[in-house]
Amino acid sequence: MATIAFVVHPERPEAAAIARQASTWLESGGHRAVEVSDLSEGGDPSIPLDDTVDLAVSLGGDGTMLRTVALACSHATPVLGVNLGRLGYLTEVEPDGLHHALERFLSGNYTVEERTTLEVIVERGGPGAPALERRVVVLNEAVVEKTAPGHTIRVAASIAGRPFVTYAADGLLVATPTGSTAYNLSARGPILSPGLRALVLTPVSPHMLFDRPLVLEPEQWVRLEMLGPLPAVLVLDGQSADSLQPGDAVVCRVGSSPARLVTFGPRDFFSILRARFHLADR
Repeated sequence: MATIAFVVHPERPEAAAIARQASTWLESGGHRAVEVSDLSEGGDPSIPLDDTVDLAVSLGGDGTMLRTVALACSHATPVLGVNLGRLGYLTEVEPDGLHHALERFLSGNYTVEERTTLEVIVERGGPGAPALERRVVVLNEAVVEKTAPGHTIRVAASIAGRPFVTYAADGLLVATPTGSTAYNLSARGPILSPGLRALVLTPVSPHMLFDRPLVLEPEQWVRLEMLGPLPAVLVLDGQSADSLQPGDAVVCRVGSSPARLVTFGPRDFFSILRARFHLADR
């Protein structure tokens, strides 16, 4: 018997309907199905994933997929993405292919593609503040960015424990190879092959001569300290996660647990890239 968890986007009625249909089919075959909150509003999951779950199925777009991975990776649970959104960079199947995909998973006819994750640690710098406040794992990126229009933030960046440079910019982001095609791409950062173990440090609208992104080795963790005088906000995989005051710091390193994405054949990343950007030969 397998346990399948469905992570359903709360604002997509079709996602709930698909989950109900799939759950009925699974239970008729002696399997167990559970439904998990999408976390899109930042709440706790209604039924948290644990080591008893054999597969997490994301029903939504790439945002739902990102939140499903955040739930699943600490338990090494594989994730299958069903595309109900627009882009579908991360999702594997369309809704009408879910039944067949579940059959293949249950028969063992699938592969798992591992992706680098990003572990993010928030350190508070105020008097009496704890040295470590929270630790989160994400798939795409962590961004520290300004909150005041028309102003920049100042961020002291250190790499592998060594001071590097102080940035004056609208923001600064640290992305995984998977996240290199998300916000990093909009900020004119490089596109990395998703199977790499690496990090990208990219300034967002920097107000300085040095404006180049950096590709870092997996051991080269990044520490971003807020210098002030203005506050900033921490955004994780597109979700506002925390407010940051001068003296606070965000530490980013390659996560110890990779994301495990279910696939049913080799994914041609560059074909996907060509299709998404409508690239054509001259």
